[in-house]
Amino acid sequence: MIPVEVKSAGPHRRFAGHNFGDPGLLAQALTHRSAGAPHNERLEFLGDALVGLMVAEALYARWPKADEGALTRARAELVRESSLATLARELSLGEHITLGPGEQKSGGHRRDSILSDALEALVAAIYLDGGFQACRDAVLPWFAAAIDALPPPNKLGKDAKTRLQEWLQARQLPLPVYALIAESGDEHAKLFKVSCTLAEPPTTTEGEAGSRRAAEQVAAHAALATLEIP
Repeated sequence: MIPVEVKSAGPHRRFAGHNFGDPGLLAQALTHRSAGAPHNERLEFLGDALVGLMVAEALYARWPKADEGALTRARAELVRESSLATLARELSLGEHITLGPGEQKSGGHRRDSILSDALEALVAAIYLDGGFQACRDAVLPWFAAAIDALPPPNKLGKDAKTRLQEWLQARQLPLPVYALIAESGDEHAKLFKVSCTLAEPPTTTEGEAGSRRAAEQVAAHAALATLEIP
């Protein structure tokens, strides 16, 4: 889990690796439109571009021989809504987001769209508060584990379930079994927890996401990591 600090010291507030000189920017980044203005939609617009740029730069440096297609697919994997929502959960953003009464009641703090938007808004707030280098220094560590977990450039484009299945089939091993462990939240904001069980080698991993299909992908990705499959 990514450590997140929430500290107040005079007019400054430290959050997610950045010491905010303007705590109002942080408050706005963590305010959903359902709670009224100023909310985080404009910040989310800017943060989306910043995240894309910083991730692209990191991938460009990491894979000097990868072509544009591989770099594009890797960036898409890292900045998609479910991936950003996972990072937001690791930063515990949900518990800090200000929501209107309706969104609070419906469990909006667990919804992928709200979490990913808040993460992008937070990136923009850090940028506006401290500049690009401060933003880069704070944000890139959030993506470090996900970048390390990416498959080699020539294997990008296959999702985690496909890669796991192909690895097992190549060794004539039983295919994985996915099972729903639990689901929570209201009908329009459910959170699914799924297990991925392998008979050989004996392995069980879990994944959680806003849909059962996405949760299976998270569980399969965890299985690949446990087996150290690139």
